[in-house]
Amino acid sequence: MKTSIRRGAFVTALSFAAAFAGACSSDEAESAHRQADSVVVHEQWVKAADSGMTSAFAEFRNSADTEVRVVAASSPAAGWAELHEIAPGDTGAPVMRPKAGGFVIPAGGTYTLAAGGDHLMLMDLPAPLTPGAETEITLEFADRSTMTFTAQVRDFAGAQENYQPGGDSADAPAAPSTPAHGG
Repeated sequence: MKTSIRRGAFVTALSFAAAFAGACSSDEAESAHRQADSVVVHEQWVKAADSGMTSAFAEFRNSADTEVRVVAASSPAAGWAELHEIAPGDTGAPVMRPKAGGFVIPAGGTYTLAAGGDHLMLMDLPAPLTPGAETEITLEFADRSTMTFTAQVRDFAGAQENYQPGGDSADAPAAPSTPAHGG
């Protein structure tokens, strides 16, 4: 009998501990700050393109008192997307390449994606992106939270930089992209 009382008390204590831990986890999850919740997107647009690749631009505003980091992007309008920067290539000419570490949006600040600078690269377009159309873009943040916004497709000639996948190499394939920010 003593064994069954002890076992019953142990099971009760274990059940209480599990319920308490579950409640704490639930409360912590609800009160935890998601990076995506702090970001508002403005002035978002995508350069029109018939095929291949194109660029997306926007301004991100962070209302949090801590920085947030965009680490990935995706869109149904592209086979895949990359976070890009413009940097001097081997010859000194500007080239675009994946941005190591992602985009950091400062606490209480803004971060602008613009031609000649950081931008979202939409690769392997399955269909043309025509002026006036809209497409969704999803951002993933360092804490794995996500947000989706809609960007208008615009016709824009703009600047032409070269794409250097995987880094800085003079014999990497070049393709026009990244229009000057405007419109």
